[in-house]
Amino acid sequence: MRTVLIILIYFFATTSMAAYGKTLNDSLMNQLDQVIANREMYLNFKEKRLNQLRNDLSRATDDRQRFDFLNHLYDEYVSFNTDSAYNISLREEQVARRTGDRVLIANAMMNRANIYSATGMYYETLSIMDSIHRDELPEYLHPYYFHILRTVYGHLADFSSFEPMKRHYIDLTNQFRDSIISVNAPGTLAHVITRADILNNKGKPEQAIGVLNAFMNQNDLSEHDRAICAWTLSESYEQLENHEKRKEFLLRSSISDLKSSVREYMSLRALALLLYEEGDLDRAYELMSMAVEDATKCNARLRIIELNDSYPKINNIYIETIRKQKLSLEWTIAIITVLSLMLLALIFYLRKQMLRISRSRQETQLAYDSLNKITQQLKITNENLSEANMSIAEISEMKAVYLGRYMDQCLLYIEKLDTYRKSIGRLIGDNKTDELKKMIKSSSIIDQELKMFYDQFDKTFLSLFPSFVDDFNKLLLPEEAIIQKKSGTLTPELRIFALIRLGISDSNRIATFLRYSLTTIYNYRTKIRNKACGDRNQLEAEVMKIGRVNRNKS
Repeated sequence: MRTVLIILIYFFATTSMAAYGKTLNDSLMNQLDQVIANREMYLNFKEKRLNQLRNDLSRATDDRQRFDFLNHLYDEYVSFNTDSAYNISLREEQVARRTGDRVLIANAMMNRANIYSATGMYYETLSIMDSIHRDELPEYLHPYYFHILRTVYGHLADFSSFEPMKRHYIDLTNQFRDSIISVNAPGTLAHVITRADILNNKGKPEQAIGVLNAFMNQNDLSEHDRAICAWTLSESYEQLENHEKRKEFLLRSSISDLKSSVREYMSLRALALLLYEEGDLDRAYELMSMAVEDATKCNARLRIIELNDSYPKINNIYIETIRKQKLSLEWTIAIITVLSLMLLALIFYLRKQMLRISRSRQETQLAYDSLNKITQQLKITNENLSEANMSIAEISEMKAVYLGRYMDQCLLYIEKLDTYRKSIGRLIGDNKTDELKKMIKSSSIIDQELKMFYDQFDKTFLSLFPSFVDDFNKLLLPEEAIIQKKSGTLTPELRIFALIRLGISDSNRIATFLRYSLTTIYNYRTKIRNKACGDRNQLEAEVMKIGRVNRNKS
């Protein structure tokens, strides 16, 4: 039971660590993508550093200072552009020989030997190193001296085709590794990296990981130094067959390489091969292409050779992938073609249906339009009928009112005629002929009766149209409003338009009714029309509408 529990704990711990490693690597991959997208920015930073060093070099006051600035430029170019680094080493040697300082001359020659080693010129590298006596070098150049020899013999061991020579060069490489350890102080980058390298070669990757992790945790490293440490850690995890941790440190090393704008590196190539093994061919091809491009720009021939060994493998797989994609695309196109034909047939069918529907809609619309016209005509007819009914009701009301007043007036006049007859009879009986003649010639009775008649007309009309005066004045300009001299009576102008409102528009009839001349009636009508606030030709039509709305509401 205890054994099973231990196995389960180990299983869950391993699974959790694997999941965490995958999540971390996904995050680092996104970070690498971001760094690649910003490569131009990092290259601009590199160019600014180079320009600053060139400016410093141009301001150098003596050859020793000039040599120091050239040495700084060399350090910047050695992993960025070997051609430029080589030319700088030649200039360094010229400046050093002018000073006559053997140490500066040896430093410049070792710089050139370092470039020869990076470009695969091993014979030339060893020729220069054989011409330099280590005993004549100051201690600060010993690490550099052994580094060049370890590097060149390491390259010779890698490319040796025969086992005896390979073994010989491996022994020399290990010998110079030990020398590097001996001349570098513990805790320095060169000491730690070389020690981890030795542990890896002795099959002790766990110890190498411990040494490197302790160093990285205790020191604030530059991007370039961090890239070197991460690369060595990836080699340790490769020996342990820890795929996720190896990928993690290859990612970290690649990120730091690109941030520090070096073009001579190994991590991006190794990462591309690892991604190829995972099946991520697109990304592997992209990273490998970038590594080849940088190695070519740097003219790092050793890296170009290494990349050329790996590049065909990914390139061929990529071509095979393209071929499969092309085949898949052809099938997709064929399917799309069939579906397109089916779609065209469906569109044709739908188009016929739409045309049929469109014709039906047009017919429906025509019927709807006809119905609208009929409805509109009915509406107009109803309005006309309503207006006619309203006019009939209005006329009926006016007839009833005026008929009642007419009968009352007739009875009154009959009584007045009878009284007038009796008065005449008395005058004749009394033989008062003079008074009779005077009475017959006088018009006062007629004038009085006319006044009473018009007063009665005004009262009757205003009882039917109580707001007539106000409504009529609204049709005139404000300053032309007609003022009533006496409440309940109409002025001659108002009386003319009152008759028009009652439907008597003929000027002859109006003149007869009001006992005015025809000319006077024309003048009154023209004068009032000229005072209209709107269209004067529509004034009488507007007068006909007075009182109609209120009547309709009542």
